[in-house]
Amino acid sequence: MIKFDVITIFPEMFSSYLRESLISRAQEKKFIKINLHNLRKWTNDAHKTVDDRPFGGGLGMVLKVEPIFKAVTQIKGTPTLRRVGVSEKKKTKVILFTPRGKKFDQKLAYKFSKLDQIIFICGRYEGVDERVAQKIADMEISIGDYDLMGGELPAMVCIETISRLVPGVIGKKQLLKERISKTGGFLEYAQYTRPEIFRARLAKGDKAKTESWRVPKVLISGNHKKIDEWKKAHGKVIEEN
Repeated sequence: MIKFDVITIFPEMFSSYLRESLISRAQEKKFIKINLHNLRKWTNDAHKTVDDRPFGGGLGMVLKVEPIFKAVTQIKGTPTLRRVGVSEKKKTKVILFTPRGKKFDQKLAYKFSKLDQIIFICGRYEGVDERVAQKIADMEISIGDYDLMGGELPAMVCIETISRLVPGVIGKKQLLKERISKTGGFLEYAQYTRPEIFRARLAKGDKAKTESWRVPKVLISGNHKKIDEWKKAHGKVIEEN
């Protein structure tokens, strides 16, 4: 079982997501475990302050290093914070989401799926104190070349991508095995289902015409060798570095 620990100031954003579909079932069957941690729990003041103005000036607020340090230390269950991703007993990574981070891809997801615990730090506002990236996180991750309002959506993306690589989460092991390349990439190809011929009535100006959209004949031929060849020819292995 792989354990995901998510540090966020908006834990309710995950509520419906975690209760639906395969993610919900994977938790029930104990293939994965997802813990949500409200960062405000590790504050000391009455207002539960987790942010402050940036030194040097600038717009917006920045998440403070102190509550994040306390949160990660407690979640790891160690008396002092260890920067080592792999300990003697369990393999753990602390991930900070930032647009400046390493691009999250299928191969990275495959590597993460071999861990025992992943701690996600979800930033908000104008960012996170840089000492979190320098001293606490093992890795900075980005899910794309764009800016979001926080790290909650990236956390959901990573949880889903990694979880589906855990044996049993998406059903039969063969379903997963036939899609993973030798290097940890993912084979994606075009797929079809019934009806074999779909007749679509399309409007074109003032007139209408009917088109027949057919399934490729090879897929209904029963020739598994040719079907495999077709999948390879019409597929793409997603394994960017």
